[in-house]
Amino acid sequence: MTAPAGHTYRDAGVDIDLEAEAVRALVSRLTYRREGDFAPASESGHFAGLIEFGDMVLALAVDGVGTKMLVADRMEDWSTIGIDCIAMNVNDLYVMNMEPVAFVDYVATDALDVEKMKQVGAGLNEGARLANMTIIGGETATLKGMVTGLDVAGTCLGVQKRERIITGAAIAPGDVIIGVPSTGIHSNGYTLARKLVETYGDFDQEMPWGRTLGEELLTPTRIYAEVLKVTAACEVHGMCHITGGGLLNLRRLGPWGYEITDPLPPLPIFEWMATVGNVSENEMYRTFNMGMGYCFIVPEASVAAVLDLVPEARVVGQITEKPGVRLRGEEIS
Repeated sequence: MTAPAGHTYRDAGVDIDLEAEAVRALVSRLTYRREGDFAPASESGHFAGLIEFGDMVLALAVDGVGTKMLVADRMEDWSTIGIDCIAMNVNDLYVMNMEPVAFVDYVATDALDVEKMKQVGAGLNEGARLANMTIIGGETATLKGMVTGLDVAGTCLGVQKRERIITGAAIAPGDVIIGVPSTGIHSNGYTLARKLVETYGDFDQEMPWGRTLGEELLTPTRIYAEVLKVTAACEVHGMCHITGGGLLNLRRLGPWGYEITDPLPPLPIFEWMATVGNVSENEMYRTFNMGMGYCFIVPEASVAAVLDLVPEARVVGQITEKPGVRLRGEEIS
């Protein structure tokens, strides 16, 4: 069964453009800036917020697992959700070359379940191990009547020497874009992904590549801890975590032209969703990571070093002067 008309993320319930407008409305009201020591060291809009701390800079990021939790509920498997929560935070810190050092989690639920909490805790611990980070505390809230099921989120603290921060300010035309593969859908676009599975398949349906759709959707988000080795070994001008909004995340690094001429091959799950849902290529690349969960933007002289340290990475494009994000010459909007 295939879709008679193309599905979109907005039709599924999430309007990326409206979300961006709403965020701008919220941020526009956040005008107060601390005076004195430990003042902000960055503006809003990047992947993490920076704070002055003497010769060092601190960073804070916050994120959650989103409606991937509903897939965990359907599969009755919450063992990897904690990894997703850690990954969505630390990957946003790596983008600015910040080293994650501490994390606090927040679990909201309508009713506590010991087995669920045990599994969530195991995933959080594994994510912290992969990121070499300590979980120093957290909060659990039972919000019956307000929350249905389980929601997991957290806040991450990162640190770095001031001169080693990477914001994207050094990006210039001629720089090379290197893509690093994702492990799957990661933790974005699940409102559309779930709709497609529920409409044209089943979570228990085994796919030709040997996994069920439920297992595919629960694959943990990759933690890109190797980033710190790359930035220590060669010059990096910018980095991007490809999350909700897909390739449009690149615009957060500055008004350059991001020309993706040779994208990483989409993983089978993305090809399946595009086919059964008749989802346009533009919609897929503005909603999902499409197989590229992270990217480096580097001068030509650094390409060999990056590819040596991250063997599965590949050159996918370059920076140009004309603003916009383009895939094989077609603008993603």
